[in-house]
Amino acid sequence: MPPNPPSAPSRELHVFENPAPERDYVIQFQVPEFTCHCPLTGQPDFAHFTIDMIADKLCVELKSLKMYFWSFRDEGAFHEKVTNTILDDIVAATAPRFIRITAKWYVRGGIYTNVVAEHRKKGWKPRPRVDLPAHPAQTGLL
Repeated sequence: MPPNPPSAPSRELHVFENPAPERDYVIQFQVPEFTCHCPLTGQPDFAHFTIDMIADKLCVELKSLKMYFWSFRDEGAFHEKVTNTILDDIVAATAPRFIRITAKWYVRGGIYTNVVAEHRKKGWKPRPRVDLPAHPAQTGLL
């Protein structure tokens, strides 16, 4: 970890050791204010990113993730390229067991674009889903 976390756009992702590497658990990041611009028109593009990740040995540090996303602000790139670049960079930094990035791009020319990209570590298989019984909310009143 750097002594002074970055406070300007940066493509450097910092990591720390997974505090529970013996367990599969989901870390979810929500990035609702992503911006870059269209490489053809120069107009701004806006997206909401959701990152669902099952870490292996390393986790991504939040401040560096924030600065990383900020670094795209002045870049022109297609939605598909940006989404896959972010996936590749996080995989390179953390080598997760699983990661899925969902980018929901705001309307442009009457069209919404959603890009979903994922990576699965070779040999990793998720444990079977456990469905628990649903119970209605209790208010304490009969």
